[in-house]
Amino acid sequence: MRTRPDSVSATILPARAGIGLRAPHYRELLDTLPDIGWLEVHSENYFGGGRPLWFLEQLRAHYPVSLHGVGMSLGATTHLDPDHLSRLKALIERIEPGLVSEHLSWGAVEGRHLNDLLPLPYTEEALAHVCSRIMQVQDFLGRRILIENISSYLRWKHDAIPEWEFVAEVARRTGCGLLLDVNNIYVSAVNHGFDPRAYLAALPAHRVEEIHLAGFDEGAGCLIDTHGKRVADPVWQLYREALVRLDPRPTLIEWDTDIPALSVLLDEAAMAQCILEEEHALAA
Repeated sequence: MRTRPDSVSATILPARAGIGLRAPHYRELLDTLPDIGWLEVHSENYFGGGRPLWFLEQLRAHYPVSLHGVGMSLGATTHLDPDHLSRLKALIERIEPGLVSEHLSWGAVEGRHLNDLLPLPYTEEALAHVCSRIMQVQDFLGRRILIENISSYLRWKHDAIPEWEFVAEVARRTGCGLLLDVNNIYVSAVNHGFDPRAYLAALPAHRVEEIHLAGFDEGAGCLIDTHGKRVADPVWQLYREALVRLDPRPTLIEWDTDIPALSVLLDEAAMAQCILEEEHALAA
């Protein structure tokens, strides 16, 4: 098997809490420079340059940054988009992020992007396919990327591998890192009736380089990963349990819909930071 390149970055993310950078908060963040560990952005929002990229560059002078992709559609069967990859590589060279990540999902068909990130069938065929694509991306970018577990509301009837084993095997075969979304684990665990702690236990701890936390809504018979509310109590508890296995990791508060005042995000980040410090003290 080919060896994978290590991450290359000017600034590795600190094991602190950060927030997602969203347009309504650009100016306030730049004016106030709150005491947060780092910022994460959706890569595709900055491919076009202009005002968003200007603000990102200004804030990058003060904070480490992580680039988080939502549009690569790693699990799709169409060819990887060379324009997307070239734009991502140019953004990486310009921003010098601490981490670069994408989702273990598919969401595009023949150039048409869907409105959700859809799960792969957890089969040997799909495993080989997505691993090949991840290695192509890493080779093109010249660096290791992180792969995030998604939330889901359906399963494929051909599933043959538990999701957590599938994710762990992706990391083993490709050398990629993992972005552990604790909220997504909880949402999927409730929707599909599995034990979220079994999921945590199956992942290779040394591959987990970042954690996401977010809020969910309750739908008709399932939980929906909306990223539009505060982190729920059971997700905070699962986060604590994850840290027992992982030790402190860079932790992001995600909020993508019904975006609140910056103070709300900072309050959630402060809660995550408090838990990080408590678990670190207990482990010391």
